[in-house]
Amino acid sequence: MASPLLLKGIPLLRIRLQRYNCLFAGTVSSPRRPFCAASDTTGHKEEVSSAEKSGSVLTVRDPPKYHRWDDPDYRKWKDKEEEILRDIEPIISLVKEILHSNRYKDGERLIVSDEETVLEKLLRHHPHSEDKIGCGLDSIMVDRHPQFSRSRCLFVVRTDGGWIDFSYQKCLRAYIRDKYPSHAERFIREHFKRGSG
Repeated sequence: MASPLLLKGIPLLRIRLQRYNCLFAGTVSSPRRPFCAASDTTGHKEEVSSAEKSGSVLTVRDPPKYHRWDDPDYRKWKDKEEEILRDIEPIISLVKEILHSNRYKDGERLIVSDEETVLEKLLRHHPHSEDKIGCGLDSIMVDRHPQFSRSRCLFVVRTDGGWIDFSYQKCLRAYIRDKYPSHAERFIREHFKRGSG
């Protein structure tokens, strides 16, 4: 009779082999059973797909579909991607420093040079900048988001004393769409979070 430790390792080994076979075949799938069932020693049989049974290997007829540097379209895309990153990197660095460092306390107004940069490089590109500014712009400040207290964000402080947050990522996306229209959607898809909209 096999030891209990040996029996416990068999289902786990089977899961690892399935994953290896799936990755080797070029497909990724989750295990058939949850990990907590790995210690199950009942030896019930699992159904295995035909792809897993075959353990197929990529052949010369099916070369992997990786981008090649010698492909002119791919090279153009990588060059443009690099250009966009160089263009937006300084403002992204500034905003992250404003939001995530001790440079500004909650509720503090930005210094004039930072405010001018944020206005010129971000807020003017926001899809709803006129609504955000409203009756007039008094200043830009950093504070905690009213609904998400762990998040700090930028706020427009209006001349009437009201204030409203704005998304620097929305501003950047609009800027990229305006300046790089033929590459914008691909760049945004590859470099921005999906839910930040």
